[in-house]
Amino acid sequence: MSRRSSQQDEQQIDLTPMLDVVFIMLIFFIVTATFIKLPGAEVIRPPATSAETLKPSMLVAIDADSSIWINREQIDPKFLRTQIAAIYADNPKGALVIQADEESRVEQIALVADAAKEVGVELVQISAQED
Repeated sequence: MSRRSSQQDEQQIDLTPMLDVVFIMLIFFIVTATFIKLPGAEVIRPPATSAETLKPSMLVAIDADSSIWINREQIDPKFLRTQIAAIYADNPKGALVIQADEESRVEQIALVADAAKEVGVELVQISAQED
């Protein structure tokens, strides 16, 4: 009778199937993730007595000069609806959050909110700082 050598008794673990599963999971999470694009303007938000913490998917900033910022670019109010429509097309289930500076004009906030509603955004919120 021949006896197996000690080298044959050792079994090797094949990690290839495990690595395949890990890479597939990584690709799944990258594809399904939503990325938030920063508006690009420094904003001092007004304080609020009651506020909820939410995860926004679309951000629009209005700075102290009442300039509108989306994706680190200053937007002309004439093209606001088009820009919001482009963002909304990327994530149609997301909420739009307006980050308005304390010194910004209310007219600009209303302009952004109206443009978002015209495009079809269902949830428009204004960001505030906890008091």
